[in-house]
Amino acid sequence: MTSMPADRFINNPVITSDKNPTVKLAKALISQSRQRKKLGQTVLEGVHLLESMIEHNIIPVQILISYSGLTHADVQSLLLLINDHKLDNRVMVLSDSLYDSIKTLGTGVDVMAIINTPEADLYALKSPITSDCLILNDVQDNGNVGTLLRTAAAVGINTIICTSGTAQVWSPKTMRAGMGAQFDLTIYEGLSVDEVLAVVKIPLLATSSHTDNIIYQQNLRKPVAWVMGHEGQGVCDEIMQSATPVALPQPNGQESLNVAIAGSLCLYETLRQRDYS
Repeated sequence: MTSMPADRFINNPVITSDKNPTVKLAKALISQSRQRKKLGQTVLEGVHLLESMIEHNIIPVQILISYSGLTHADVQSLLLLINDHKLDNRVMVLSDSLYDSIKTLGTGVDVMAIINTPEADLYALKSPITSDCLILNDVQDNGNVGTLLRTAAAVGINTIICTSGTAQVWSPKTMRAGMGAQFDLTIYEGLSVDEVLAVVKIPLLATSSHTDNIIYQQNLRKPVAWVMGHEGQGVCDEIMQSATPVALPQPNGQESLNVAIAGSLCLYETLRQRDYS
């Protein structure tokens, strides 16, 4: 009889104590942004994110699976990938009750991984940024940030610049919203406005509800830097002074659009003008 991928783990010791160092680490990384920054690590939850991690050759620090999760069909497929990439020695099995005490996802496939957070060093750049990029200026909601990252990856904008007030790109919540798009992007986090303006040397276009400069009047065929601002306050004055304000038409008179929706519309209009006009 052919053995299943999970067979080698079924009879291994199952971790049951919340005092286990790896369990304590996972719990801290999931719940505390300060610990994620301090340790330079984060947690991925769910089969999709772990598959994306492996496909992008990210070596996990540890993979955690609930005991009952070992027999789930999706985990079986994931374990085959884990085996193919020789990551079996990084798998730790937790009792169902212990896993339930640290997970943030609801009922589903109980698997997560601890990884070292990928970092892009702004000061390693040998020249200014002159290709398309997306600037997130203090966008605070994890869901909005993740959606914008996913859209940027979809349209082929690979450079993301985040000012210091933007939600953590590699936090578990943002990772879930981005569906792993982070792995396909070069992301600079924690930048000051001065650093952004110093390194980006292409026209800045900033969404604004206080202009008549409609997006469809813009020539988006050359590289641009789209700026998406804080959910309540919008793009900061310092960046706006260096940018062209651009509005999305709202004929029915709504005050504003959600920043993730607005950003996605801007990115797809850019794509349309270049490839689908």
